[in-house]
Amino acid sequence: MQEYLAHLTVERGLSANTLGAYRRDLQRYLAHLDTRGRLAPTDITPADVEDFVLALRTGSDGGAPLSASSTARTVVAVRGWHRFCALEGLVTVDPASAVRPPAQPKRLPKAISTADVERLLEAASVGDGPGPLRDRALLELVYSTGARISEAVGLDIDELDLTPGRAAVRLLGKGRKERMVPVGSYAVTAVEAYLVRARPILAATGTGTPALFLNTRGARLSRQSAWTVLRAAARRAQLPGADHISPHTLRHSFATHLLAGGADVRVVQELLGHASVTTTQIYTLVTPDTLREVYATSHPRAL
Repeated sequence: MQEYLAHLTVERGLSANTLGAYRRDLQRYLAHLDTRGRLAPTDITPADVEDFVLALRTGSDGGAPLSASSTARTVVAVRGWHRFCALEGLVTVDPASAVRPPAQPKRLPKAISTADVERLLEAASVGDGPGPLRDRALLELVYSTGARISEAVGLDIDELDLTPGRAAVRLLGKGRKERMVPVGSYAVTAVEAYLVRARPILAATGTGTPALFLNTRGARLSRQSAWTVLRAAARRAQLPGADHISPHTLRHSFATHLLAGGADVRVVQELLGHASVTTTQIYTLVTPDTLREVYATSHPRAL
């Protein structure tokens, strides 16, 4: 399993967070195999894998019961390891090849309205000092580009081009795949204000870093701090469900608002950095409210 995790690091370029999740999933699987006396990959049977999936859902192995989505992630890690063993010639039969993760209900990603986005961004810039300027620039950039929060806080200054009319940012997504995403004028204005009036103050307390977004110690802003920034702004703006708004909410809102404005789903796929358009298509699911609205405004005898 250590060789498999090294393979994921070098060959697949998975992020530290994803690798940590895989490691925890596989350690639980190892414990499950240990209770069954399995000492080598050749000892493992399809029943072992199937029983592990059941244990994930029920907690019968002594661990916490997992949701369908968390179970699916764990099954992906287990299947990937068994496939790796087969490719490396450690086994001749893959006992996990027929095991499928539990079906997950299709849910619309959570998004907030454009009016609520504007309230959120305004609330982020309330206050004095460099902090509010940084917070506004961060959230404007995330909403403007649909970046994951890890992509945003991982940005260096030289990965951002603020040239008027063709502003863009280079984002490093999952699997270290790069993509160039346009940056809107509001985000450009907010980032420029931060770079001129706030970042030099924050940088003065540090030892020098190319990071775009800095904390009060002059070091790169962390994902956890960025989450805190968003949560505080949501509460200040008194948004409904403020405690449940996450950085991913802005990414979902970015995609939802683009599609509502007539953007092609494949363009949105490229902007989000999704490997498959199937992932993006969840945003195209029509809500009952939208159905009623379109029917009422389009059918000649609806009213």
